[in-house]
Formats: sequence, C-alpha cells, structure tokens
Amino acid sequence: MSRKRPDVSRDARPPAKPTASRPAGPRSAATDPRPSRDAMPWKPERQGERQAGDSKSASRSRGHKRPPATAADVALLYGFHAVREALRSKHRQILRVVATEAAAEKLGPELAARQITPQIISSDAIGQRLPADSVHQGVLMEARHLPELDLGDLPDDGVILVLDQVTDPHNVGAILRTAAAFNLDGIVTTERHSPAISGVLAKAASGGLEHVPIVTVVNLARALETLGKRGYLRVGLDSEGPRSLEDETLTKPLALVLGAEGKGLRRLSRENCDVLARIDMPGAIKSLNVSNACAVALTIVRLKLR
Repeated sequence: MSRKRPDVSRDARPPAKPTASRPAGPRSAATDPRPSRDAMPWKPERQGERQAGDSKSASRSRGHKRPPATAADVALLYGFHAVREALRSKHRQILRVVATEAAAEKLGPELAARQITPQIISSDAIGQRLPADSVHQGVLMEARHLPELDLGDLPDDGVILVLDQVTDPHNVGAILRTAAAFNLDGIVTTERHSPAISGVLAKAASGGLEHVPIVTVVNLARALETLGKRGYLRVGLDSEGPRSLEDETLTKPLALVLGAEGKGLRRLSRENCDVLARIDMPGAIKSLNVSNACAVALTIVRLKLR
C-alpha cells in the first residue's frame, strides 16, 4: 500500500531569504573590493615563464609570497653586473628599472647614458617581485628579450659552443660568463630542454648574456649538419672519447659541443661530430661539472689555436 506524500502548495513554502541588491551603474574603487589591474606591478603569467626553483611549497615555507607573473615578451634581469651590462648594451630595449637608492647611485653613469630614471624602492620590495632567495643586489630590470638570431648570423671563421640540452640555468649562466671571458663568437642551444634566457641564468652569467650571441634551434642534429657544411670542425666533449683534447689538431671555424649534465651527448649529436675528445685530469676525480669542463676545454682550445 503506497503512501501519498502531503501536498504542499507554493504559497505554503517559507519565503526565500532576502538578498542584498548590488548598486546600479559602473563599479568604483569604493564599491568594488577587487584589486584594480592598474595596481598590479607585473603583467599576467604566460606559459613557460616561471623561474626555476620557484615552487609554491618552497615559497610558503619561507614566508615568501609567490612573485607576480611576467609577460612572455619581457625578460627580468637582476643583480648588479647583469643589469649594468644590459644598460651598456645597444641591443637591449629597456622598459623599467627599480632599485634601492644605493644601487641606483652605483649605476648612475649607465642610467644617465640611457636617460633612465629608476623607481626607488626598498630591497625587501624588490625581493617580493622575485623567486625566493634571489640575490638581486638591490636592482631589478624589465627589458625586451635580445633579438633572435639564426645559424647564418654566426661568422665563417668563429669559435662557438653548442649545448646539447644543458638544462640547469646556473650551469648555462656560468658557461655564458666563460664564453664572454674567452670572447667566443656565439652559443647554439636547443629551443626545448633549455632554461629561459633571463632571471637566474642572466644573474649567473654576470653580464655575459649581453656579449655572446645566442642561436636557438629546434633540431640540434640538423644544426650540427649545417655547421659541418659551413666548414666548422665539430668537436664533442666526451669523457669516454678515444683521444685527449690536448692531442687533437684544432682549426677554425670550431664548434665545441657540450652534453647535458649527467647524460652527456645524445646519439645523434655524437654522430654529427667530427671528433670526440676527452679532458684528461691528473687527479682522482676524472669528471667535471659541465660549466667547469667548458672553462678547461676553452683554455686548451685557446692555447692550441694561438
């Protein structure tokens, strides 16, 4: 026997709770609690722009707020040497500089030469705009990325580095700094599996980013083929190489190929090298960090090409 549910008419239902009405007309700062976009210091994040090591958990554990995002066409440069060399570079389009009073005074000649008036803020305020533990030395710059180059821009008699998926920004920055010190003609790197060319990398390069042309390619094996057709001697650094780099006959143009941390050169990169050479070390440790190996190799190259 089925039971009938009692019939409740609409008029018998309890009245709905009253809702607060919104004021008519456009929102204003007084009526709208949401922050204005004009109050946000940086532009919305684009994919691939987060700096290495910037994790939510790491930032929260230190009490450091997540830094505001940056537009994809804007490079963030920080640290005294990185910013100073960017100010000196004729290729760098600068958008804005924020600095402490002391850092702005130290960069006075370079700022005056570019007719830039920096925004003076505190060191802590600069730190809040960067990933945790960034050593900014009191200065931060927003700038356009350097112009894109291709293999045809490299000289016919140059000495260059080719990086086979070297991913650590500190290592790539150190390699850039070394390349600038040796006055190299360029660096070829991959579009994927390589760090963003700003931020941590620029700080580690200590100004070298402004002095060494960087060519980014999609297919490294094909790029090595092209360099070979142009007459480049392609020397791959390999800890298992059959001969020591010191025993090789080196000529210009020369491309020194460095492999990724831990993995070394990939198969196709090895196959597109003319020579595979090792660096012989007299001590108990036979392998070096890729940036240290780069410095040792370039010293050998310089002495043999002199």
